[in-house]
Amino acid sequence: MDSYPFLDSQMNSDFMSEFSSFINEVGEGDYTDKFSTDEIFPSRDDMIDWVRKIAFQLGFVVVIVRSDTATDEPERKTFVVLGCERSGKYRKYKQDVQPSVSGTRKCKCPFKLRGKPKGHGWVLKVMCGYHNHELAETLVGHPYAGRLNAAEQSILIDMTKS
Repeated sequence: MDSYPFLDSQMNSDFMSEFSSFINEVGEGDYTDKFSTDEIFPSRDDMIDWVRKIAFQLGFVVVIVRSDTATDEPERKTFVVLGCERSGKYRKYKQDVQPSVSGTRKCKCPFKLRGKPKGHGWVLKVMCGYHNHELAETLVGHPYAGRLNAAEQSILIDMTKS
């Protein structure tokens, strides 16, 4: 490696130029600081609610991308990965169905958060704080915003019975 002293710095500069072009491509900015916290949440649900509340205020929806609950198996870890609803790509489930004219919301958004248990609570870590799409100014009319909460669901059940 002594005969190639420039290789390390060249690789580092290549990585930085690729990363800066990625940042310019992303456009909207970094939301890492909005989700970075040293708080230990009492439960998994409290952590997810906190993340969804902040994301809703910023103009996007967070969904559970992957989750696992280890039950006395030493090689498995308990965790939850949260991501933007627009992460991933559209998967066609039926071969004979034509894609819709309106398209899909999926755009491979890299935004991801990881939660894991620590002691008697849960901690949150930002894996990637960037979005590759514009955030909504308002979530009015969005399917997530139109969902009923627990109180509204119970009222609906009572109204249906009567």
